[in-house]
Amino acid sequence: MLGLNHRKLATAMSSSIYRRLHGLFTRSTTATSLPKTNPPPKPITTTTSPPKPSPSDPSLSPKLQKFKLIVKKFKKASKSDRFRNRYNYYETTVRRLAAAKLYTHIEDILDHQKKYKDITNERFTVRLISLYGKSGMFEHAHKLFDEMPQLNCERTVLSFNALLAACVNSKKFDKIGEFLSDLPEKLSIEPDRVSYNTVIKAFCEMGSLESALLVIDEMEKNGLEPDSITFNTLLEAFYKNKRFDEADKLWGLMESKNVVPTVRSYNPKLRGLAADNRISEAIGLIEEMKSKGLKPDVYSFNGLIRGFVDDGNLEEAKKWYKQIGESDSEPTKVTFRMLIPLACDKFDFEFGIELCKEAISRRVVIDTSIMQRVVDGLVKELMIDEAEELVKLGKSDNYYYKLEIPTKE
Repeated sequence: MLGLNHRKLATAMSSSIYRRLHGLFTRSTTATSLPKTNPPPKPITTTTSPPKPSPSDPSLSPKLQKFKLIVKKFKKASKSDRFRNRYNYYETTVRRLAAAKLYTHIEDILDHQKKYKDITNERFTVRLISLYGKSGMFEHAHKLFDEMPQLNCERTVLSFNALLAACVNSKKFDKIGEFLSDLPEKLSIEPDRVSYNTVIKAFCEMGSLESALLVIDEMEKNGLEPDSITFNTLLEAFYKNKRFDEADKLWGLMESKNVVPTVRSYNPKLRGLAADNRISEAIGLIEEMKSKGLKPDVYSFNGLIRGFVDDGNLEEAKKWYKQIGESDSEPTKVTFRMLIPLACDKFDFEFGIELCKEAISRRVVIDTSIMQRVVDGLVKELMIDEAEELVKLGKSDNYYYKLEIPTKE
């Protein structure tokens, strides 16, 4: 009986807190304009199947046939228990399909998973909900969540959190308030730290940073302490919005909560300083990280490189690019997308071809147009052999960069 009363009390507490969070969302969505960002692709706005491409749709091409083959192979591979345990296969394939805006194909491969026994495992189903959310296909994520009882799959705070995350990834912020109001009590779900961190992320994405801070109070009222993810999310938002004074106060709050900063805590500040053209302070922050036993990662260096790129300082950018390798990190797509255009602008095509070769060898996919600039520049500088070498190297890669030697006018 004592255990039953405890559960009833916990449910009541949970319901009360979710209602307060719902209230925060109601006020924020009314008083705060959503951030002006490019909206995600609109996959499907109803639970019906999306329209088929029209005959004039450019997707009806050899490229589409390639993607159809990928879907066919994926569904065939799904018969393997081992394959279905490899989340990275799912994520990589869905990401490629989403980038090509082939949402019907995403629906095809994810809906196909319902035929396997794994669908009764909440963790497996949560993966599918998350993939729909990351693709901007919120209606599908919501539909799958609603179908879980019929699929003999239990719904706990784990799947509830996945649904909240799908709202954030799909920019369906108004839905979060609705779910916070209705679902916890209906499903007897208690909030956990992930729930609150997702709500904080939502407020930050909405630009309602004051409401995001208030969620920490709600966490503590429910006996939960904020963690590094809580503060890293807040730091990212405050520094991104150049609210340095308020962001700097968060460090003191972290210390008072015994939350130890990580590299991910420092990186938002570093990016913020670099974006604000406070390069010397950003460099000092790198040294501070090292003095505290934290090893800067590629995102740290990318943030610093961005500052030098914006300033047109290729030599300093090259210096910090070198630091990436010396720190046992690996350059990312962002690294190459920043540095190659700057190298071309400064007519340093030797560095440009070095970067292109590095990207190809590391199988980092960048825009062909960026690499073509290097080829064009090499030809103008009469470095024909080097240009032809890069064209050949691009075509030998599995990603196949369609580079061409420019013709004489």
